[in-house]
Amino acid sequence: MRKLFLFTPLITFALFLSSCSTLLFWQQPEYIKVNGTQFEYKGKPYYFTGTNLWYGCYIGSDGSTGDRARLVRELDDLKANGITNLRILGASNESYITNSLKPAIQIKPGVYDQHLLDGLDFLLSEMHKRDMHAVIFLTNYWEWSGGMAQYNDWANGGGGVNPGGAAGYGAFMDYSATFYENQKAQTLFYNYVRSLVDRKNKYDGLYYYEDPTIMAWELANEPRPGRNADFVPQWEHWLDSTAHFLHIIDPNHLVTTGSEGTIGTLQDTTYFLSGFKSKYIDHLTFHLWPKNWGWFDAKNIAGTYPRTVENAVNYIDLQIHLAAELGKPITMEEFGLPRDNEAYDPGTPTTARDNYFRKILGMVYDSAAAGAPIAGTNFWGWGGE
Repeated sequence: MRKLFLFTPLITFALFLSSCSTLLFWQQPEYIKVNGTQFEYKGKPYYFTGTNLWYGCYIGSDGSTGDRARLVRELDDLKANGITNLRILGASNESYITNSLKPAIQIKPGVYDQHLLDGLDFLLSEMHKRDMHAVIFLTNYWEWSGGMAQYNDWANGGGGVNPGGAAGYGAFMDYSATFYENQKAQTLFYNYVRSLVDRKNKYDGLYYYEDPTIMAWELANEPRPGRNADFVPQWEHWLDSTAHFLHIIDPNHLVTTGSEGTIGTLQDTTYFLSGFKSKYIDHLTFHLWPKNWGWFDAKNIAGTYPRTVENAVNYIDLQIHLAAELGKPITMEEFGLPRDNEAYDPGTPTTARDNYFRKILGMVYDSAAAGAPIAGTNFWGWGGE
């Protein structure tokens, strides 16, 4: 009896250790990290081909916007085609702005559409099953998801500038940039960010701050300092302090900017370097939009395509050079080109786009192979079914 008495606690202790081992395994998942100018995942260099699936939480919702069967099919299709990194929307605000996204995740400060957050849970849990990774942007300089302008409007009790109003779009850009000095608006933003980072996924039980599916938190979609240099100091401070805040509440994940690159820093490399040098910004981003930037006309392909390619190659090269100067990896996380003749029918030829993609993706591949800090691409965007 004495031997049995001694043996029983040994069994109990062994079972306890086994339980602890499992617990420790789940508490210490492998996250994507930065090592110099490279990403690493599971001890190996991490490069990716990705896309923008910004609306993922909308079709993942269990509410009116949802279509989960479709989302599952889309993820299977993406994975089968080697697309393993998705840039997704993690925040939208119900807004005074006429053409903003509706419904929105945040109905008013601290009040959330749980159907859409449930959709984000579902999306991340399904991505986790497929070993896919997400970059989640947390607000928007532009109007389409409410973003910074709506935080200003809430904080100020109204008075928001409508981009379609008489004051013009430039006035809206200036108004959106006042967010960088509006402490009350930033507090509302930080409250939302904390609630998201601390959220527990109802499908896999993981808190967002511990979910290895998440590659990075992105400060904002295309956070410009405004249309001139007036707000550059406030913008730089916001980038640094917000990235620091994210690392405090979530030490596991990377933090990046969501910037367009030098187009988004008043076309000034000095502001690029000073804005993104923060030690709390782990890696860099840039976007590439030839049509929006006046390089390409889909109705005059012959006359504009050569300069489009030349400008794109030069732009990519400049962003890579600046990333090397800062000693950080960089990704081209938005890029696209219209179909021929700017038509939208699915059967419309994509001759110019196909040639363009071959050129710029080939350049990215060759640069990465040569040791440059370019490490991934996300085309815009995945239309799916």
